[in-house]
Amino acid sequence: MSRDFVISVAKPEDALGTIEVQYKTWLETYPNQKIGITREDVEDRYKDAFEGKKLEKRIKVINEQRDTEKILVAKDGEKVVAYSYAVKSEEKNQLQAIYILPEYHRRGIGTNMWKQLKNFFNKENDVYVEVADYNEKAISFYKKIGFVDTSKRFTDEMFKMKSGSVIPEMEMKLDKSLL
Repeated sequence: MSRDFVISVAKPEDALGTIEVQYKTWLETYPNQKIGITREDVEDRYKDAFEGKKLEKRIKVINEQRDTEKILVAKDGEKVVAYSYAVKSEEKNQLQAIYILPEYHRRGIGTNMWKQLKNFFNKENDVYVEVADYNEKAISFYKKIGFVDTSKRFTDEMFKMKSGSVIPEMEMKLDKSLL
């Protein structure tokens, strides 16, 4: 495996790779016996993601990025190994996701993606990220780059699984002075 990762703005041909990264990351991260989220829940959530309307939707989102959105991919050769999505508005900056294939963790990809996203955000606003409250790796990463826990806890029906379980989330914030 190469250690020369190229980070760039996602292109429509990266859509399938971004879905694969997201799927494999979810399989590694979100099954949790205590909360009742199973591997089957994640597999069910992604059963139609690799083709048809869901793939077309991802292609469209990538193809129609506005100035207020930034979708990045990191590639090892031609393989998409990481994917990030960020949105800025007049009110706030939102880091929607940084997903990295588990076998590519701890190689600086997330940090390098973050450096590019930091430059994208509106310097007048804080940056927020929502993360599963049991995703210790992500929480640790966000703390390392300066995010703090806002103490806000919630669930979003968008993350309701087939089993009925919902991923519990927490909010973290990066002060605009750190941008």
